[in-house]
Amino acid sequence: MLNNLGKVSSHTLMIIAGCVWLIAGINVFAMGMGAYANQQGWITVALMGGTLVIFLAFHLFVFRKMVNKHTVRITGYQGTKTHVIKFLDKRGYLIMAFMMGGGILLRASGVVPTWFIAFFYTGLGAALALAGVTFLIRAFAHAKTNV
Repeated sequence: MLNNLGKVSSHTLMIIAGCVWLIAGINVFAMGMGAYANQQGWITVALMGGTLVIFLAFHLFVFRKMVNKHTVRITGYQGTKTHVIKFLDKRGYLIMAFMMGGGILLRASGVVPTWFIAFFYTGLGAALALAGVTFLIRAFAHAKTNV
């Protein structure tokens, strides 16, 4: 019994991945929206265009590929219980640490202006949240095909 401590099915692992990315996305999005509150006038409209560009870039070129890669890897665990932390691979954890550390450093250093945080974090957060939702949709779609 202790051998299975912390181990979950591939279905549960997909749900964990979805929840982690969705929560991260919501938090980053909220930081961006908070920074939008400091913007006024026409710059807000321009920043919204920037938000869309950032969202599309991260969704199409980063997170969509990441979700596909990790979905294949996680569903490959089918029939075995896998440790809960394996919703990401080593490279995924490194990328996550780099992104979180870089974001914290940028905000704390004051190097980037609030308007940058507004459009960049809002677009990035939306793309992260969509990755989480995609994991969740795939988890439940995969569960239906394996019933």
